[in-house]
Amino acid sequence: MSDLSDTETATLGGGCFWCTEAVFQQLRGVRSVTSGYCGGTTANPTYEQVCSKQTGHAEVVQIVFDPRQIAYADILDVFFRTHDPTTVDRQGNDVGPQYRSVVFYHNDAQRHTAEQVKQSLDSAGAFGGPIVTGIEPAAEFYPAETYHQDYFDSNPRQPYCSLVIAPKVDKVRKTFEDKLAAAD
Repeated sequence: MSDLSDTETATLGGGCFWCTEAVFQQLRGVRSVTSGYCGGTTANPTYEQVCSKQTGHAEVVQIVFDPRQIAYADILDVFFRTHDPTTVDRQGNDVGPQYRSVVFYHNDAQRHTAEQVKQSLDSAGAFGGPIVTGIEPAAEFYPAETYHQDYFDSNPRQPYCSLVIAPKVDKVRKTFEDKLAAAD
């Protein structure tokens, strides 16, 4: 495994972080995925505080990846195609600003790439409506509580996991087969 100096970080909010985490854990070149909170005003928020809709945070994942194995543009392609980027503050039954679609960029190159990918998908009419995903500078990232990490892998029989997350993981495995990590 390469050392972390050879990696980049992506911070993405695509609704429930359990879903987003499970999606990105499937991909080649992804070194780690951490569920957490970004984009709000409260330092070290708890899940309950974020769910109160008072902190301004989004549920996000922070992805550490090897850009020699997967490009940031490919990370964004998977991101956009595994959630609904056309709804404001909503993903399915999850409603509230913490579920907003957002890309937190870490440098100008990421900002530019995010804008290009979003514009390209919008121009192509990829989603049947305009993409409302925010593109914002990366703010302080706060890891979520331990019980939120690796949620899908730890709770595969939990109803939310089997009904909501499993179909997203299956979609990634079919749609992005060429980007999957090798099975252990």
